[in-house]
Amino acid sequence: MQNHIVKPKEVQKKTISKVLKRIKKYWLYIILSIISAAVTVASTLYVPILIGRAIDSIIKPGQVEFDFVFNILLQIAIVIGITAISQWVMNISNNKIAYNVIRDLREEAFKKIEILPLKYIDGHSYGEIVSRVVADVDQFADGLLMGFTQLFTGVITILGTLGFMLTINGGITAVVVCITPVSLFVASYIAKKTFKMFKLQSETRGEQTALIDEMIENQKVVQAFGHEPETEEKFDEINSRLQKYSLRAIFFSSITNPATRFVNSIVYAGVGITGAFAVVSGSLSVGQLSCFLSYANQYTKPFNEISGVITELQNALACANRIFELIEEEPQTAEPNNAINMENVNGIVELNDVYFSYNPDYKLIENFNLHVKKGQRVAIVGPTGCGKTTIINLLMRFYDVSSGEINVSGKNIKEITRNSLRKSYGMVLQDTWLKTGTIRDNIVMGKPNATDKEVIEAAKASHAHSFIKRLKDGYNTFISEDGGNLSQGQKQLLCIARVMLCLPPMLILDEATSSIDTRTEIKIQEAFAKMMKGRTSFIVAHRLSTIESADIILVMKDGNIIEKGDHKSLIQENGFYSKLYNSQFAYATHIR
Repeated sequence: MQNHIVKPKEVQKKTISKVLKRIKKYWLYIILSIISAAVTVASTLYVPILIGRAIDSIIKPGQVEFDFVFNILLQIAIVIGITAISQWVMNISNNKIAYNVIRDLREEAFKKIEILPLKYIDGHSYGEIVSRVVADVDQFADGLLMGFTQLFTGVITILGTLGFMLTINGGITAVVVCITPVSLFVASYIAKKTFKMFKLQSETRGEQTALIDEMIENQKVVQAFGHEPETEEKFDEINSRLQKYSLRAIFFSSITNPATRFVNSIVYAGVGITGAFAVVSGSLSVGQLSCFLSYANQYTKPFNEISGVITELQNALACANRIFELIEEEPQTAEPNNAINMENVNGIVELNDVYFSYNPDYKLIENFNLHVKKGQRVAIVGPTGCGKTTIINLLMRFYDVSSGEINVSGKNIKEITRNSLRKSYGMVLQDTWLKTGTIRDNIVMGKPNATDKEVIEAAKASHAHSFIKRLKDGYNTFISEDGGNLSQGQKQLLCIARVMLCLPPMLILDEATSSIDTRTEIKIQEAFAKMMKGRTSFIVAHRLSTIESADIILVMKDGNIIEKGDHKSLIQENGFYSKLYNSQFAYATHIR
């Protein structure tokens, strides 16, 4: 079966259709813009007629009709005033359309990011996604604004000038119309060449943004390992490609204007020659010829502008296509209409015949079965890549199982709303995440209506209160997304305080104390022990000494449970867990 290859022309048509669909809702501004454009063009085209009449009223020295000329000048002033007002209204309308549309697009894109499956976020660099939502939308806005501003007025100007020229002299108008298609052919031919280059330019810009974002975020690691030359080399390669595509895109777009201007000059020359013969023969006055030359110039000018708009629109459409690709990505599996809003969770968790892999070509978890009773502490251990964190992802339904089912309180989690399921868990991960805001804002994330007393008690329970009080503004200290000047351990304590505040019926601790010093860790483990009483808990740990008191220890390898039991029984079995546990002490002894 052959894959269907979508041609650029088809992509353009689909993209234009999607853009028009979003513009349609602002039909009132569109009508106002068209009316304003029509008034602007009509008043602009009326001025040459008035100037022609003024010229014809100047017969010879001493025989100038000054009253008539003054009256004409007054009319011109009024018409110019009307033109200015209509242009102002048109520009406001066009700005309203363009910026409302891009606001809607950004909202759509951000809402889609919120419901995209985690595999999409994991499979795309953050910088590339940010580039689509920020840079590509800005590029699209520029093209859309130029399109509305110049396209409407350009088309109406062409139609208007043709109408006015026909009322003056049909023969000269025919000369203009016959030469014009050459300009359209040239503009159309070049426009087709530009879309592909602008699309490549937009994609490469996204790739460059992704690399810059990644390198800035991890600058300490880059410098620590002396990776600067390799990073610069990769950046130079992407930058060179961007330069190549940009130059080609600009080259094709820049030759449009000179080419159409050349054709327009031929039109102007044709009008001048035929008009001169008409004046000599007496079929046209000097004033009418002046008017006709002005119209010929105004008639050809929109072709230059429209050709420029077309090339700019190629760039805008290429960017719009990337935005629509994000917006139209498949969202996470929809919840059923009768999804259960889970309350009074008893903490019983069952995994029955669970199969899962991130990539269909590489097997990971196969035939996984587990029954956890209320209040049990389940530790998951094993070598890196065995599937420990994957189990957590499946329990929280960040990923859906390939087959089998996971039940919480006797209900399949696919039948439970994601929000109520995740609220039933308190999760502390090895990787900390703090949002921009105050210390208090970060602690109350799971319980926004918490009182100050509750926040302080949670911070004390997590041993974060002492360092928070030492900060300049205490709980009102403002921090950035990366935690500002807080140490990694302090950031992790804040994440633990979040869970301490919510106290949900189930807990997930994935290397929750990995960044905390030994003395504080002992205190945190004591706090966790109190918190875990009566609560079902899943603990992922590399330091096996921290999970000796767990009710069940699952030993995983290659996605399967190879051993299961408590610490004492697993040590007596002298199997994989025993070797894993003893190897830590052997390694510590070897170091000493």
